[in-house]
Amino acid sequence: MKPHRPRPPNLTGDQSHAEWRDHTLPYAIVAALVVLVVTLIVWLVDPAPPKTITMSAGPHDSSFLVAAEQYKKILAHNGITLKVLESDGSVQNLQRLLDPKQHVDLALVQGGVADGMDTSSLMSLGSVFYIPVVVFYRGTGVTQLSQLEGKRIAVGREGSGTRLLALKLLEANGIEPGGDTVLVPSDGLQAATQLVAGDVDAAILNGDSATRGLMLRLLKVPGISVMNFDEASAYTRLFPYLDQLDLPPGVLDLKHRIPPDTVHLVSPTVEIVARTNLHPAISDLVIEAAQEVHGMPGLLQHAGEFPNPVAREYQISEDAQRYYKTGKSFLYRNLPFWLASIGDRTLVLLLPMAVLLFPAMRLIPALYQWRVRSRIYRYYGALIAIERGALTTDSSDDERKALFEELDHIEESLNQLRMPLAFADAFYVLREHVGFVRARLAASASGQGSPH
Repeated sequence: MKPHRPRPPNLTGDQSHAEWRDHTLPYAIVAALVVLVVTLIVWLVDPAPPKTITMSAGPHDSSFLVAAEQYKKILAHNGITLKVLESDGSVQNLQRLLDPKQHVDLALVQGGVADGMDTSSLMSLGSVFYIPVVVFYRGTGVTQLSQLEGKRIAVGREGSGTRLLALKLLEANGIEPGGDTVLVPSDGLQAATQLVAGDVDAAILNGDSATRGLMLRLLKVPGISVMNFDEASAYTRLFPYLDQLDLPPGVLDLKHRIPPDTVHLVSPTVEIVARTNLHPAISDLVIEAAQEVHGMPGLLQHAGEFPNPVAREYQISEDAQRYYKTGKSFLYRNLPFWLASIGDRTLVLLLPMAVLLFPAMRLIPALYQWRVRSRIYRYYGALIAIERGALTTDSSDDERKALFEELDHIEESLNQLRMPLAFADAFYVLREHVGFVRARLAASASGQGSPH
């Protein structure tokens, strides 16, 4: 059986389609590669911000939970759903953040609760408000925690940030659990009631347990005093997460001048702590919400004091630092959040796209050249098949006639072929080779007495 000879490529009437394919195929291949790479970059490097995030807040009716609920309302305006989880306080919030199984994205965490924990996987979006340590005691003249040694002290419930901080401060003054001092696990209203009743000699209140109303009620009780931290500066040096605060005379009640003199306090701050994979756009929205919630003046702070990027126990995220310096980007200031998110991601892709397009543009001419040359080579394949048929000594007249028809078909196709000028030399060489094969075929036919 004789080998099959391929049909000549680019038949009559198909030249315009072949030329169109030569021009469009390189662009289509390059475009597909660029789209594939860009899609991978979007998916792996710059994913879209999530629609839902989770925050661990605090106990029911606490300032932590109230703040988180306010964040929730503000974020909802930008289409972000904030799931707020109640907790026992800062300690549990931090534990949830450190546990990947909890799926908590951010939390409100009081300073001083991270001792002994590896927090390298966390970052801070900034400090948002003070929660001062206020010590009330029975009697007068106490200015040092060491003076409470041997007494009964309410230090906060088990597992609370208040208790953890109180134990650290007492330990720094030589008072530890198991000694002569009785540490009572109560806080807030319960601790105040025990103090008034004489069941404890002092109560260390912190945050929600030291409300303005509760402090006023205690200071109006005969025999109850508030401790003035004369060594506040020393505490802030020993415990970097503490700040010194002053209650000026009359700040709680101007009419009755309560307190009568300036009271020095120490206070940790509450930070918004998040996992390091928090999306930058979400980080901006959360800080913006914190500015709206905590930016107003209050009993313990000036207007605009919070939130702030002061570094304490956690590293301040790069996105937060950028936001505090320059605010929201141009897109997020002037476009809806969802549209700005798309635009921001598009800008991020411009550099890798530019890097891809330059070599891709160089690839297009090479692909086009390959397409044109492949068409020429297919003609040569057909010519070789015809020439081999012409050299067969036992070819019949019908077979030689069929070879001439194939050669005519090739020549007719070449007459209609649209060839770029850059390949004109190869085109004319091909036409010469067609004539060469025709001469070989004619010579073979003459030698066997059957001319074309």
